[in-house]
Formats: sequence, C-alpha cells, structure tokens
Amino acid sequence: MLEIYNLTEEDLINYFISINEKPFRARQIISWIYRQKVKDFALMTDIKKEVRDKLNNDLRFSDLSLVTKNVSNDGTIKFLFKLNDDNLIETVLMSQEYGYSVCVTSQVGCNMGCAFCASGLKKKKRDLETFEMVLQILKVEELANIKVSHVVVMGIGEPFDNYLNVTNFLKIINHPLGLEIGQRHLTVSTCGLVPKIYEFAVFPLQVNLAISLHAPNDELRSSLMPINKKYPLNELFKALNYYYSKTNRRITIEYILINDVNDTIKEALELANLLKGLNAYVNLIPYNEVLENPFNRSKKEHQRLFYDTLKKKGINVTLRKEQGSDISAACGQLRSKFLDNGR
Repeated sequence: MLEIYNLTEEDLINYFISINEKPFRARQIISWIYRQKVKDFALMTDIKKEVRDKLNNDLRFSDLSLVTKNVSNDGTIKFLFKLNDDNLIETVLMSQEYGYSVCVTSQVGCNMGCAFCASGLKKKKRDLETFEMVLQILKVEELANIKVSHVVVMGIGEPFDNYLNVTNFLKIINHPLGLEIGQRHLTVSTCGLVPKIYEFAVFPLQVNLAISLHAPNDELRSSLMPINKKYPLNELFKALNYYYSKTNRRITIEYILINDVNDTIKEALELANLLKGLNAYVNLIPYNEVLENPFNRSKKEHQRLFYDTLKKKGINVTLRKEQGSDISAACGQLRSKFLDNGR
C-alpha cells in the first residue's frame, strides 16, 4: 500500500489516471486530508463509493506515536515521537511573534559528525520518508491545537542528505489546498552539501536556504564539521553565489557561538570578510551545551562583542533569542537520553 502523506499532487494525479479516474480527484483528496483533517476515505462524501473502496485498498493513513513532550518556561515544546518501526525522532514547536514555527527532523540520527552537535551522537539509521515529515506537522497541530505558519527543516539529520523526501515534503505542505504554509515561510538548513545547493538553486518554490557555518576559516571549520574537508569554504561559497544568482534570495548564515572556540573578535572579523559581497544575514546562536561534548556556551560579553563587530562591518546580523534552553533544547538531546536509558 502507498502512504497517503507521501504523495504530492502530481503523484495523486498519476495514481488516479492509472485507475482510470479523473485527475481532479487529486485535489479533492488533498483538501479532505489536509484542510478537513479526514483520515477515513469513507467520510469523503463527494467521491463515489467505488473510488473510495479502491482508495481504501491502495492507500493508507499512518500516524506518529507520542512518547513524551517537554514544555519550556518560554512555551517551546519538544515532542519525542515513535515511528512505525519504533525509531524515535524529535520535533520542536516554537511560539513566535509572527505565529507558530515547527522544527522538523529529516533523518533518524545523523552521519555528518559535527563535533558540537547532539544529533550526531547517534549515527544515522535511515532517512525519514516524506510522510514521516508531513506527520510531524499534522501531529503537532493536533496535539497543541494550533495552526503552524512557519517550518524549518533543521532538526535531527542533514536535510540535503535526504533531498528527494525533503523537497516532496516542502511541496506537500505548501500546497494551496493543503496546509498552505507559504513558501517564504519554509526554511531548509544544510551543513554544506555543495552539489545539493546547486540543485536547490532551481527548486521551483521560493524556500529559504540556511547554511550551518559556525566557523569563518577552513582550519577551524574542519575541526568542528567534517563536511568541510570534502567541501571547503571556497567551494561552499562558490555554490552560495550560484544559488543567489539563480534565486535572488538572501541566504541565512547560522553561526553557533561556542565559548573561546569561535566567538572572539578575530573570528567575527574573519566572518565579516568571508561574507563580503554575499546577500546574507547572520543568525548568531548561543550554544546549547551537550553533556557528551566538551564545549560551553559563549559568555554574554563575547556574544555582544561578536554581534557588535559584525554590525560595525555592515553585516546584517541577529542574536537569536534563547528558546527551550531549560528542556534539552539542542536537536537530538531528548532522543539520546531516551536511547541511553534503554527506554
């Protein structure tokens, strides 16, 4: 059987053509399952019974099981979900001034091996399928009784290492008859898989691109992020300039501030020089400490000096408001705790 939440409109059109039904049925189904949240073909009353019976035989509705959730003092909620094969993933709901934002996981574990990251503590077991990402949005909306307005794909895993499922997910949640999350309210983060940046440059939706940079020179970045040994900064920035030339979209640079590692004025000046000429803005993120890793959060005065240095150099920069720091906020921490405890 096919997973219903795996299917884009094009997939559904092809399915209905294959069973000698009209292509417009695809849009009917999308409206039923995403607008009206119906999970039973028998309730789709504007579709004739013989078609509903066929759908029931060919397509299925899967679900996620809630294992636990942690609620922060600031309202951030981290959900731990169990998949059909008993693997665990995390999804985070954040309340923002502009609406509700969800951080979506794209893989079970991660193979990128970033030295500071909790996600990489458990190696990748598999990619998530499209339906398992779609269900993260649907389940969070159901459990929190809210409407998600923004989505970031920067939870556990490297999204561009699961490119096809991630891009199908973006098409599905953006669909005007479905969840209708605006394309400019969607963001995908990558640690720097250069070939996929070139591919993403011609992706048909105007989705935001974020780069997990975290260091302004190759020596430091390679020590923190093994991906830099394969795709060093000159190759990465060549791809980013190509992406901008094709999309005319500003790029977000994610930069985690780690105490006495990458948070000095020296690194700030290097970063400003690296970004010269690129239409980008920098999102500075105070490090969420992970027990298993030997790094500490940047001191407040370091954060402010780093921010001020970039500002003086004409760099568009923000210092992220901390959210969820009291509930193991780093991606992968909650999952790792459960796995380590044998639960």
